[in-house]
Amino acid sequence: MNAARFIVRGKVQGVFFRASAREQAVKLKLTGHARNLIDGSVEVVVYGDAAAIDQLEVWLHDGPETADVQELFREDIGAHDAPSGFLTK
Repeated sequence: MNAARFIVRGKVQGVFFRASAREQAVKLKLTGHARNLIDGSVEVVVYGDAAAIDQLEVWLHDGPETADVQELFREDIGAHDAPSGFLTK
């Protein structure tokens, strides 16, 4: 199983970014979580097929219409025990 951690910076809190990321991840059959970070960014951690993770990365570059993504960082991480669903925290 593949896993990646993304940090998304810009206008990404208070614009339904986490809920929209969850929706995209579920469509792509990815599990994981999205959560707001104290610095105003959003962390998205996903587990699943490498091609699906790449597709989510493309979506994260723009996010939902209400967001203004300025930076996106990706870190491929070792696959741990993947969660069974996708949570927003």
